[in-house]
Amino acid sequence: MRYVFSNLGQGLRRNLSMHLAVILTLFVSLALVGAGVLVKRQADAAAEQWGNELQITAFLCREDDPVKRCLGAVDSAQKAAITKVVKNNPEVASFYFESQETAYQKAQKLFDPKLFQGDQPVLTPADFRESIWITLKNPDQFQGITSAVLGLDGVSSVKDQRDVVQPILSGMRVMQVASLGVAVFLVVAALMLVANTIRLAAFARRKEIAIMRLVGASGLYISLPFLLEALFTAIVGVALAGGALAAGMWFGVHDRLRDYIGFIPWIGLDDFLVALVIIAIVGPVVTLLPTLLLTRKYIKV
Repeated sequence: MRYVFSNLGQGLRRNLSMHLAVILTLFVSLALVGAGVLVKRQADAAAEQWGNELQITAFLCREDDPVKRCLGAVDSAQKAAITKVVKNNPEVASFYFESQETAYQKAQKLFDPKLFQGDQPVLTPADFRESIWITLKNPDQFQGITSAVLGLDGVSSVKDQRDVVQPILSGMRVMQVASLGVAVFLVVAALMLVANTIRLAAFARRKEIAIMRLVGASGLYISLPFLLEALFTAIVGVALAGGALAAGMWFGVHDRLRDYIGFIPWIGLDDFLVALVIIAIVGPVVTLLPTLLLTRKYIKV
């Protein structure tokens, strides 16, 4: 192992500029991959809060409802009638009810926690409405179900979630595709740099490799310094990309966006950890896989 680590240090010094190029390319590409994952998680969080681009929401009456058509909280008979109409409508693909408690829990993620604290909080579950979330078969066919539900007893209003969700999700989708597209381009560049680095390293050590082959060294033993170099560059690239994502989460989402745009359910630590795990897998794969494939060609073991 002393020989292996000695060769690792020599290889890193001999091809320092190439290794730096690989690390920087990996850093940028993995950061973009992580950013794409975070944008996808953000879009999923927004869709969970407001629904997707195929949904409309019928809000049901609550006690002391200011809407004139509501004479009190929706009762079980009215819910059964609403369910029957929605279930039998040909425009509906699926639906589900959301309770006041669930709506209250969603609001706690968006608004100032002080509104929900104390013996007499500003907002309680009773301040929110029960709702039925309806997923359409065709986004262009919604007038029938909207008019049918809006005329039922116990229904306060019907909101087309697409008016809220579509611009946000469309923007996030563009950001995700752009970041992942550039990331793929840079990953290909990183693969080419890794291949070139292996070729140069093998050429620089050609005499040592020839001697090792003559004395019967195994292919794995000869390849190990190359694999360790690839692993080292992957670890540094992942660390830099993870640091960049952490800084973006902390200084961007946590310190700025969460305060200025509070109505959006922003991503958090769990989402960052998912992105970190993904880039921690992609990074070594990008460097180790071509190294394993190309060492057999360049060092002829």
